Amino acid sequence: MKRFAAYDPPEYHNWTADPAEVQRYRERVSADPEREAVIRALSQDQLLDMYAGLLRNRLHDVALKRWVKNGVISKAWLGVGEEAATIGPVHALRRSGPDHDVVAPMIRNSGACHEMGMPVTDILRSYLGTADSPSLGRDLHVGELAVGVLPPISHVGDVVPVISGIALSFKQRGQDRVGMTWTGDGSTKTAAFHEGVNFAGVHQLPVVFIIQNNQVALGTRLSQHAAGSFADWPMMYGLAGGVFDGNHVLDAYAAARLAADRARAGEGPSLLVAETFRMSGHATHDEREARELFDAGLFASWGRRDPVGLYEAWLMENGIGADVLERIEARVTAEIDQAAEEALRSRESAMPVPESAVTGVYA
Repeated sequence: MKRFAAYDPPEYHNWTADPAEVQRYRERVSADPEREAVIRALSQDQLLDMYAGLLRNRLHDVALKRWVKNGVISKAWLGVGEEAATIGPVHALRRSGPDHDVVAPMIRNSGACHEMGMPVTDILRSYLGTADSPSLGRDLHVGELAVGVLPPISHVGDVVPVISGIALSFKQRGQDRVGMTWTGDGSTKTAAFHEGVNFAGVHQLPVVFIIQNNQVALGTRLSQHAAGSFADWPMMYGLAGGVFDGNHVLDAYAAARLAADRARAGEGPSLLVAETFRMSGHATHDEREARELFDAGLFASWGRRDPVGLYEAWLMENGIGADVLERIEARVTAEIDQAAEEALRSRESAMPVPESAVTGVYA
């Protein structure tokens, strides 16, 4: 895909596929027979749909960073480098129809919003606080329950018991539906996280929890706040679980698909761990801090594992022509550009009036 010197991490500017990383990517597909069977069952349309999702996620973040650079918004929370940890699992769910599944993304999982069916325009409008945004201008935490997206909660970790409650409703109603949420490595330290996961385990609820381990909580390294390995955590709750490569969209898809299938079969929740890395700061305002926090070699190492670039290399290795990928990129680029233009027009014509601040407020 095209790289943007003004917006992409420097490690992505002149990105080319490293043969050793491509080999590791290839080996990961066949490392687990159960996951490999799930991956091999994907059609070409499904593979390309995931590619479009990765591009949409990356270009959505590019649009936000462009707005920051141009002074349209003051800051943005980006998921650059972590897209596969969102796109793969969401594509493993039922994303349409009356019995669609429900996701509860963090703000960095914006890809879950557009892949569940939210228009990118509405996601961008939320950042601008317009009256025609899903939150009616109140908050940039984006969601739309009609398409199965629960808006994030600023107090990270608190959404875990909420998605467990939603999964409980699925079980009580006899619905063939699954809930899914992500939580950062830092927010696993909250009481709500543990209470929600434990509740789901006790009641054998149809829900998939994903610990998105991007190695840092705000400005605190993983080594400063975590002891042992997250891979051991499912056993603490008596849950099924596993670790997947959070930069490998196919491994992410397969792990989540198996977990969702177990949930639908009445086998209870799963706790998955996505190993990935945040290629930026907590938000755009502290990217310098992130660069000071970690050694440059760590950024360089993870930069070679760009989830979009490696998936492109794998697709072409498996018979998908570069021209096919270029056409998808052109289509998604036009979609994002149009969405940004429409959202900016809303800022000029659809800002909320002061009286709307009390609409829907009950206390």
